[in-house]
Amino acid sequence: MIICGLDISTSCVGVCIKDTSKNEVYFEYFKPRGDDWIDKSKSAQKYLHELALSYEIDTFYIEENLQAFRPGLSSAKTLMGLARFNGIFSFLITDIYGIKPEFINVNSARKLLGIKIDRKSKKSTKEQVFDWVDSQTEEVWPTRVLKSGKRKGLEVLEDYVYDMADAFVIARAGEINLVQ
Repeated sequence: MIICGLDISTSCVGVCIKDTSKNEVYFEYFKPRGDDWIDKSKSAQKYLHELALSYEIDTFYIEENLQAFRPGLSSAKTLMGLARFNGIFSFLITDIYGIKPEFINVNSARKLLGIKIDRKSKKSTKEQVFDWVDSQTEEVWPTRVLKSGKRKGLEVLEDYVYDMADAFVIARAGEINLVQ
């Protein structure tokens, strides 16, 4: 069985493909292109068609939309935009693959996998989740060298790595849900 976990946003979609029969994991990311929702939707459609040529995906799991506005985090406008794009992606998956994706709450997924977030840690939630995913895989993560600022010359992980890690959490939780 081939499972696809997705962490969808309007700027970057983290993708994790898990082939359970071979116990192999593949990571990708997709950056929607375009100035408006129509262009971004068309680029998402093209990406999903290309994905269909590479993998015979049996089931999709998508990180569920945030259900409530929380001050200091995403704005209501951002949450609405994410929900819209999540819906577009879900429709495209159903249209292209004939599969209705399942939605998984990120906190439920982390709990199911035993990922504990230390609120007192100097590391962000994304960094803590990444560390857990890194400990579960043998992936060599892409990096870049900073070219300016106080940290010039420092090698850091590419930003999209965190989206791919979130997609792994969703795919792995979906895989466990399939077995249960």
